[in-house]
Amino acid sequence: MAKSVSKKNIKTAENQGLRVVSTPKTKPYNDIDLNNWKLYSHIKTGSLWEFQSRDKSNGHSYDYHGNYIPQIATQLFERFTKKNDIIVDLFFGSGTSAIEALNMERKCIGVELKQEMVNYVSEKFSKKELVTDVNIICGDSTSDETKAKVQARLEIMGKEQGKDKAQFVVLHPPYDDIIKFSEKPEDLSNCATTEEFYNLFEKVAKNAYDLLEKGRFAALIIGDEYKNSRVIPLGFECMKRMENVGFVTKAIVVKNITGNEKAKGKTANLWRYRALAGGFNIFEHEYIMTFQKV
Repeated sequence: MAKSVSKKNIKTAENQGLRVVSTPKTKPYNDIDLNNWKLYSHIKTGSLWEFQSRDKSNGHSYDYHGNYIPQIATQLFERFTKKNDIIVDLFFGSGTSAIEALNMERKCIGVELKQEMVNYVSEKFSKKELVTDVNIICGDSTSDETKAKVQARLEIMGKEQGKDKAQFVVLHPPYDDIIKFSEKPEDLSNCATTEEFYNLFEKVAKNAYDLLEKGRFAALIIGDEYKNSRVIPLGFECMKRMENVGFVTKAIVVKNITGNEKAKGKTANLWRYRALAGGFNIFEHEYIMTFQKV
């Protein structure tokens, strides 16, 4: 669960000789009190994020290959959302975004292509949570039909706050065809070419842009791939596709993946041999890119 500036935090700060201002100063997109910015040392503002292991507490588990680590959600949600905001995840997977959204008193709408995955992830939440705080839609995130379903749900979930758009969007697509997630032709991991992958991703990015409230942020979590004896810079091409639909790039963060890739971790010597023999370097990073709808 994300740290917050509680009375205990404030008391600790005062004991350390830090001046605590009682009148809060916040941005429209988060609850961070800028008058007491020194209390937020747990929030990463640098461009290199390193995590030694995956957080498996507070409802999180590594039960689905390819899901992003919860610490990323914690950082992004505290930095770019407020309490009761609605987060949309267009590549929902095993539900990391929704679990952390609930931990941090946010709401979440997720889109997942596979019905069996929707059924499985739904069991992680109570019936009440699935009515009030989490909604999982089985659909294709590239389609107008799915966008309409998300929009309809946003209008219901945001009614009390008088809002009908998302306050944050998460995009964690397949890294082209590195891992096959289903046999469905609309699955981005089944694209015949990398160019087709980019084109379909751009459709998802456009839906994300349309569903997001103006002035708010989106995050793209993605790595690159090595194919046909060359590096394919998926991250930077997808960044361009985000800009194509109207987003403004705000930050590019490099995050370590050492220890998070089970396959490479178990066969490290083999991958090292292949790197030496093939003239390439082993990927030990992925990107977390943030964008704003201005």
